[in-house]
Amino acid sequence: MKRRTGGALLAAVAAATGLMSTAAVPAHGAVAATACVMREGSAHTDWTGMTWDADILCDNAPGDVRLQSFKDSPVVGRMVTTRSWFVCWKVGDPHAGGNNIWYYTQADEVVSRPTAQGWGYMPAVMLETPQDPVPGLPKCSWG
Repeated sequence: MKRRTGGALLAAVAAATGLMSTAAVPAHGAVAATACVMREGSAHTDWTGMTWDADILCDNAPGDVRLQSFKDSPVVGRMVTTRSWFVCWKVGDPHAGGNNIWYYTQADEVVSRPTAQGWGYMPAVMLETPQDPVPGLPKCSWG
C-alpha cells in the first residue's frame, strides 16, 4: 500500500477552506461524499525524482491511471482503493466530469511501463471533490 502524506502549507490552506472536515459535501454536484483531506507527513517522490511534501486524500472510483492527462494516453496503473492521495493537478483532455482537470497520483497496481512506477493521472470525474481543482492543491509544475 502507498504512503499517503501531506505538508504544512496545504494544512494551513485546508484549515482556512474547511477541507479538513469529514462532513459530507456534494461531489461534482451529484453524490454526497467525504470531503478531501489535506495531510501532513512523509514526502512523495515520483519516478522522475520530483518531490512533494503535501497531498490530498479523497474518495475516488477505482480506475485507470494514465501516463499523461489525455484520454488516449497509455494506462500505466490501476487505482483499486476508493480513498487515495493526489499531489497536484493539471489541465488535460475534457472528460465526462464536464471539465479538463486531471489529478497526479501513484496507482495501487502497475500495469505497464514499469519505469513510471504507476505514477500518472486520473480525470477529476473519478474523484469525489468539492470543486475542481481542489482549493489549495498545487498545479503540477510541468502543467
